[in-house]
Amino acid sequence: MFKKNIINHCKVVKSLQLQEKKINKIINLISKNITAGGKILFCGNGGSAADAQHLAAEFLIRLTPGNNRRPLPAISLATDTSTLTACANDFKSEDIFLRTFTALYNKNDILFAISTSGKSKNIIKVLKKAKKEKVYSVGLYGMNGGEANLYTDDSVIVKSKNVAYIQESHIFLGHYILQKVEKILLKN
Repeated sequence: MFKKNIINHCKVVKSLQLQEKKINKIINLISKNITAGGKILFCGNGGSAADAQHLAAEFLIRLTPGNNRRPLPAISLATDTSTLTACANDFKSEDIFLRTFTALYNKNDILFAISTSGKSKNIIKVLKKAKKEKVYSVGLYGMNGGEANLYTDDSVIVKSKNVAYIQESHIFLGHYILQKVEKILLKN
């Protein structure tokens, strides 16, 4: 059973090679936007919220030990429990990312959405706002990308129905993207 899970996980990760061109485009656009003064606004629900928080921390602090680079501007829209619960209570839970995004976004920012299904109403709503405001959006999705993929400028879809494999692939992708962004920005 353990060996079979490793083999299946590796197949899912290996399938990401087919999207290398798109991943490189995302890396270059994130680097360009950060160089132009933008920041990354991460969002996700459940385990994807934890991934959003994790990746924001990696951008702000560092991923590679000994790499004492400048902090890269990133915020997780999923970490402020007072704001999240106030919004869910006073408005709708589907507005939790929209309200914060609307208050914080600027020109050259990047909305980075993470969702295993691409069906979360709060993710879709904030992506629609980003599209309307011409804020570049990136999505890491699973399954078939769901409705969220329709409103995302560039996305990487992990072709699996296994949530664990999708989330593991998302954190792999987040780390890979950050490593490449760091490398580009250290040259500047």
